[in-house]
Amino acid sequence: MADGADASKARASDISMTDGLKYQLRLTLNDEFAQVARQNPADPAIAPLLAIVNRHNALLKCQYDAFADYVREAEAAGIETYPLYDWTKKTIEDPVKKAKHSNSFALYVNGEEVYGKREADDLEAELKPLIGGPIVAQMFRYDTDPAHNPQPPHQGG
Repeated sequence: MADGADASKARASDISMTDGLKYQLRLTLNDEFAQVARQNPADPAIAPLLAIVNRHNALLKCQYDAFADYVREAEAAGIETYPLYDWTKKTIEDPVKKAKHSNSFALYVNGEEVYGKREADDLEAELKPLIGGPIVAQMFRYDTDPAHNPQPPHQGG
């Protein structure tokens, strides 16, 4: 019986731990449409995607552009207060990583980089039919639990 009680406690603990999690959806767009989304986000070629994004008060943010913005901000303000500067700068200067991150788009909802489960669930459900089509290659869902995400690189040695 103790095993069953312990399992119940563990499940209750798991549930309470997920209550405070926030989520982010990311899309990998096919090459042609990634360029359109970065250069002309109002282009009718991506209208099916934008209709869903707009319904959820969301916006697409290219990961490469977000990294480049971080580097520019750090260089303008002083890199000593930007712990991921070196890693981010190396990432945007690597042609292979640039290609990968140029097709990856985070979805911000209501201006927020991470958002509640309900917002993520609703947006994900509506986006699913686009996955594997001409615009959207893949969709990923991330949460704020550090155990589920890679940790930032350590500085120094």
